[in-house]
Amino acid sequence: MTQDPFRARRQRLLQALGNGVAVVPTAPERVRNRDTHHPYRFDSYFWYLTGFPEPDAVLVLVGGAEPQSLLFCREKNEEREIWDGFRYGPEAAREAFGVDAAYPIGELDGRLAELLADRDSLWHSLGHDSDWDARIAGALNAVRAQSRAGKRVPAEIRDLRAALDRQRLVKDSHELDCMQRAADIAAAGHARAMARCRPGLAEYELEAELTYEFRRRGASSHAYPPIVAGGANACVLHYVENDKLLADGALVLIDAGCEVEGYASDITRTFPVNGRFSAAQRDVYEIVLAAQAAAIDATRPGVAFMAPHDAAVRVLTRGMVDLGLLKGDVDTLVEGKAYTRFYMHRTGHWLGLDVHDAGEYKEGDNWVTLQPGMTLTVEPGLYIRPGDDVPAHLHGIGIRIEDDVVVTADGCRVYTTAPRTVAEIEAVMEHLS
Repeated sequence: MTQDPFRARRQRLLQALGNGVAVVPTAPERVRNRDTHHPYRFDSYFWYLTGFPEPDAVLVLVGGAEPQSLLFCREKNEEREIWDGFRYGPEAAREAFGVDAAYPIGELDGRLAELLADRDSLWHSLGHDSDWDARIAGALNAVRAQSRAGKRVPAEIRDLRAALDRQRLVKDSHELDCMQRAADIAAAGHARAMARCRPGLAEYELEAELTYEFRRRGASSHAYPPIVAGGANACVLHYVENDKLLADGALVLIDAGCEVEGYASDITRTFPVNGRFSAAQRDVYEIVLAAQAAAIDATRPGVAFMAPHDAAVRVLTRGMVDLGLLKGDVDTLVEGKAYTRFYMHRTGHWLGLDVHDAGEYKEGDNWVTLQPGMTLTVEPGLYIRPGDDVPAHLHGIGIRIEDDVVVTADGCRVYTTAPRTVAEIEAVMEHLS
């Protein structure tokens, strides 16, 4: 893995620090039960700046006339490597990850006060980890204890996340390459699930098909717990039980993505369990697909983040009137948010190292303006729960269609390619005919 993108990101942050110091710890290991751990996943901010995969590591960036990147990590330990696997150790880590110096993690607390002394500012993710907040406070108090010797503490403490969030909003070419790979793998997983689907399977069997394809193609993991929701389960937005049988004549909604080098994909597809949409299912599906097309068309540089959502809402609301779910003038219904009974979430979110990626959605009172390199999802849906005023043939239909896009100089590019149209889906599932 090339270190050039990580060096460039550190350099950008160092320039912003001035005569300040940034402290960026990675995530700790988490115990699952007794003496076993959850699969390790690094902190996204730390990874963004280092690409270093091990736990018990901290990056310290020292700004000023002679800027430095310092990595603190675990020492080599032959006995632990027998049990737990390879460790870089400081010497190899310095060489492999392009930092200016690397030290054993055990030396960090002793060096931290020295690194903070006489600096104008401290940059840290305050409130993100209470243990780290306490360690930072201890180091600051150690500097204060030396005030009679002429040492001074940073006069300003700044939230590191605010600076990094702005950087992370616009992806560089390395990030976009990773995200394209994650999208390609996830698209193959969704196509596999369609091809393997048939009435009588359990939802978790389709989840297993996704997992197989993701890992077979080199993804490190799911990017989030997958949703495999058959029938009315699709009307539960965050359904993750995935333990019901798939009924003939029902739809199944799959929301699943994978990670590649920490970067996520996020795709949702909805398709008929038996391979053929009913008339009612097709009607609802085509409305959601048209709403997505309108949102994608509205995704371009210079518009507000909410422009795609507004475009999707108008199409969905018109469709709800046509289906008999709402009555009245479309403009009035949109203004009164009547659509939220059947469409209650936003049409997209930032995507990157986190599925709901770093970055503000508003600047002051205004929505963020889209610009080239920003990556986001486009995911309209309709979720029709039964009701006395809801046509019976629509009861329990839940449909979401989600793709990942990157804003370009003249619009956006959809880089997820799983079968999406009715014709494409039914072609993949033709074996069920």
